[in-house]
Amino acid sequence: MRAVDIIEKKKHGFELTKEEIYHIIHGYTKGEIPDYQMSAFLMAVYFKGMTPFEISDLTMSFVESGDQVDLSAIDGVKVDKHSTGGVGDKISLIVIPLVALAGVPVAKMSGRGLGHTGGTIDKLESIKGFRTELSPEEFINNVNTYKMAIVGQTANLTPADKKIYALRDVTSTVDSIPLIASSIMSKKIASGAEAIVLDVKVGSGAFMKSLDEAKSLAETMVGIGNSLGRKTVAVITNMDQPLGHEVGNSNEVIEAIKVLSGKGAEDETQVALTIAAHMCVLGGAYSSFDEAFSALNETIISGLAVEKLKELIKIQGGDPMVVDDTSLLPHADTSIEIKAEASGYVNDIDAEEIGVAAMLLGAGRRTKEDSIDFGAGISLKRKLGDWVEAGDVLCVLHTNLSETSEAEKKAFAAYRIDEGRPEKAPYIYTVIV
Repeated sequence: MRAVDIIEKKKHGFELTKEEIYHIIHGYTKGEIPDYQMSAFLMAVYFKGMTPFEISDLTMSFVESGDQVDLSAIDGVKVDKHSTGGVGDKISLIVIPLVALAGVPVAKMSGRGLGHTGGTIDKLESIKGFRTELSPEEFINNVNTYKMAIVGQTANLTPADKKIYALRDVTSTVDSIPLIASSIMSKKIASGAEAIVLDVKVGSGAFMKSLDEAKSLAETMVGIGNSLGRKTVAVITNMDQPLGHEVGNSNEVIEAIKVLSGKGAEDETQVALTIAAHMCVLGGAYSSFDEAFSALNETIISGLAVEKLKELIKIQGGDPMVVDDTSLLPHADTSIEIKAEASGYVNDIDAEEIGVAAMLLGAGRRTKEDSIDFGAGISLKRKLGDWVEAGDVLCVLHTNLSETSEAEKKAFAAYRIDEGRPEKAPYIYTVIV
């Protein structure tokens, strides 16, 4: 079997066999197939697409290229969630204690932030002492005992995907639905999930800019999961503005605490409850979404949810006192107000520009090797539909850097003020099952 024949077959739009897909993916991972041939294969996939059978085989070729996490020692249905990435997305911090309270085991593996999107692991590490590296035995014991644990992704999880993703980035093949879907789903399956809830973001701060693109990706990923025996649901959520009011690391932890205390912003509260409710239904804790949503909301009102977050922090070595006294979290020494130059309604907040501005302030990474400042970030004082007067504060930048002009320009440019009030967009567009 030759790589060139597989490339030729896909170039003409024919369906590849499982053996052909495994041959080219594993051959490239082992260094037996060069970059130029894999580049040609990726471009052929980009233009000709893949059938559902091919996408499932591609996903499993990624899964089987490295380690697979065995969660069989954990009692119950292991339900995972994944976000396609956004700005101000602290949903995992809210969902983990909510779902664990319902008795559904949450064995979570998460990543770090890169570019304009944040990472759950970075946010949690802003809590003094919080450990995101646990031994397999400790991880499993925590989930069995407390119904929750979160760690960083293991180094040898889906190495084929990691190597191919780097090539996609420099060959303009990142925005291919089959390649995106198989990349995301391979990591969830290799992590041991039995059921998966996908938070597919759409809008200016998301990878998918249009609703049609988001639906196509969601349907493809749900198809992969179901075809491979994993119950999968995708929730398409709005990312045309940052989620909630905080973008960064420690400030997003503070906002998650507010949500779990019943004092959070409406958009992130509704999205978090929706994701958590679907996880609980897949995990068998409730028979319907409405029942789960109502019950989870009651745990927030009762104060149990924020206490469960304290427990998560404590069992992973962090200081649970940060929940009661958020001043214990890192903060920046300098705050810069970005003010409106005209009166009107906020008609647009470019979420990606806000995310990039936060990165420039030190809250994110340009490259994987960069360090981050846990106290840096942005607080949004006005959101879509809000009326502002000239001179009102739109957002506040938090940083320990001396040079902030580029971040200030981006934050200011992210806001568009007009006379007309915009129509309110839904927080959740649709659910794909």
